Amino acid sequence: MSVLKCWTGSAVLLLALAGGLHAEMTVSQSNDPTAALGMNLTALLGQEKAALGAVSASRLSKIVTPPTAKPSEAKSTGDIAYDSAWLSNLPSAKGGPEFECLATALYFEARGEGIKGQAAVAEVILNRVESPTFPKTICGVVNQGNSRGCQFSFTCDGRPENIGDRGAWTVAGKIARAMIDGAPRRLTDGATYFHTPAVRPSWAKRFEKTTKIGRHIFYRAPLQTAMN
Repeated sequence: MSVLKCWTGSAVLLLALAGGLHAEMTVSQSNDPTAALGMNLTALLGQEKAALGAVSASRLSKIVTPPTAKPSEAKSTGDIAYDSAWLSNLPSAKGGPEFECLATALYFEARGEGIKGQAAVAEVILNRVESPTFPKTICGVVNQGNSRGCQFSFTCDGRPENIGDRGAWTVAGKIARAMIDGAPRRLTDGATYFHTPAVRPSWAKRFEKTTKIGRHIFYRAPLQTAMN
């Protein structure tokens, strides 16, 4: 029997005993409404003492000691190591068009950035999906373009999107699946943009830098207020 079950059962036993005594006192008062409340106090305490005396010392210790949570019962912090051990524990990844779009973006945009770097890029894409200023789907975000070019260069560089490194594709797929399935987004602090140090986009001066992971620098849009 676990500590929690033992503690719960014992506590129920003790409460039952106390409940019985309380019921006896209540009946006595209802049968004689003119009697003073303190008349049965001595008898009540005596019965309580007798009831507790029937409980062994070890059982009593368990009753009054709160149960200790097992490691598996402890509340998860949601933190991820983003290392090879974490990746190896992920199942083989598969999915529909949204999964394919995210995995493809991670493969072509960040496969050289390692596990953490790819997860950070995935955060940006998913953050954009939730932003009112971007398309509402992963494929829409990944394939978004305008008169100045594409948001993700691999989508309009004129080269075929052939997967030449199956190992890297497996990694990208596992990360994409984990992020779509709800892995916490805590790496980039809400970033919706990133670039490498090789370029200096004009928007970077106006946006808030949140972090740097690998060769990517991450940003989020400045807060808009009524005064802006």
